[in-house]
Amino acid sequence: MTGRSDGSGGGADGDHRRGPVPLRRRRRVVRLTRLGPRDLIGEALTGLIQRPARSVLTMLGTVLGVGVFVTVLALTSTATGQIGKSFSVLQATTVTVTDARPPDRRDPSPADRSADRARTGFPEDADARLAGLNGVVAGGVWWSVPLRSPVISARPGGSDPARRNPGASLGLYAATPGALTAMQPTLQSGVLFNSFHQERGEPVCVLGAAAARLLGITRVDNRPAVFVNDTAYSVVGIIADTQRLPETLLGVIIPAGTALTAYGPPSDRPAQAVVHVRLGAAQLIARQAPLALRPDQPQLLSAAPPPDPRSLRDQVDTDLSGLFLLLAAICLAVGALGIANTTLVAVLERTSEIGLRRSLGARSRHIGAQFLAESTGLGLLGGLIGTGLGVLAVVTISLAKHWTAVIEPATVLPAPAIGGLVGLLAGLYPALRAARIEPLEALRR
Repeated sequence: MTGRSDGSGGGADGDHRRGPVPLRRRRRVVRLTRLGPRDLIGEALTGLIQRPARSVLTMLGTVLGVGVFVTVLALTSTATGQIGKSFSVLQATTVTVTDARPPDRRDPSPADRSADRARTGFPEDADARLAGLNGVVAGGVWWSVPLRSPVISARPGGSDPARRNPGASLGLYAATPGALTAMQPTLQSGVLFNSFHQERGEPVCVLGAAAARLLGITRVDNRPAVFVNDTAYSVVGIIADTQRLPETLLGVIIPAGTALTAYGPPSDRPAQAVVHVRLGAAQLIARQAPLALRPDQPQLLSAAPPPDPRSLRDQVDTDLSGLFLLLAAICLAVGALGIANTTLVAVLERTSEIGLRRSLGARSRHIGAQFLAESTGLGLLGGLIGTGLGVLAVVTISLAKHWTAVIEPATVLPAPAIGGLVGLLAGLYPALRAARIEPLEALRR
């Protein structure tokens, strides 16, 4: 018993000492899914490659927008760069000096016409003073003779086309020999009048080509004459063309000395001096000419140098870029709408795929990031292609026009990033919509 008693007692005590053994509960740690940059790029590329035709069509808007953007800015820089080269040498070598006094509109009497020589604002030796300036090739004074509807005919009292049609009346101009030389005329026949005719007030004239045709005069070896209000002027030369003052081609040019004696100084329009200068000397001559002509009162003359090519370049840049950048912005907006529309359609078509990914552990932000990466990739790729096409277009146009292509890095380098930004903004709404799709609802469809 004892033994039994000990055995039973010992067994009871042992069971009491051990007691029930508790089971430890193991916690299962569920790790959240992670989508690294490499995985994100791989998923986006896979989504784009699976639908190549759609991806290409989606990129077209961005390609056009970025291509137009690069082409416009580069062509604007190229065109404005050509102004420095193709800037008219004629304008760059022409200085105009104008009598700044108000015109005297009274009709002078014949007795006062000899005293009116000084009322032109220019000295009698204006040609010599202008020629004495360093950088001047030739220069002289000219003006429109103050006659109200002069009748110009090839014979006195004759009925020629000018007389039959008063609206076709020819102009009558006065010029010094220096002004004729500065005009750089091309002679068709005869010669130009010179200082001898100028100083003596000889009744001679030079005809422009259009005026000679209208009057029926084609040669000067038979000593033709032109009658201005029945006053005869011997034609000494016919000008076929002129580099400056093209209006004189449709008129009769008489010596300034002759015009002052017969008709007085200019009244409607002030007298002007046209100065042919060497390239690069225009600004200097414009400052020196008034002082050289009128050292006593240089303020009576106003000199106008040719326009600055830099200001023309800025104006062309503003005019071209303003219009075409608007066109580029419209193309980019169309491209953004295309990317947004296509990405949204892709979200609707891939709803079951989104639900499967969510059920396998993909988080909503992973889904949104994937579609956002696809739209950004489309925009970036479209920007790269558009940039390449824009540069190619600029180079092709420049070669065709024999221009020097000017492509600034600040224009080309940001262009692909602009395409990527367009794709990023266009994909925001479709990406948000894809991220909000619940997995159960997606799998039921």
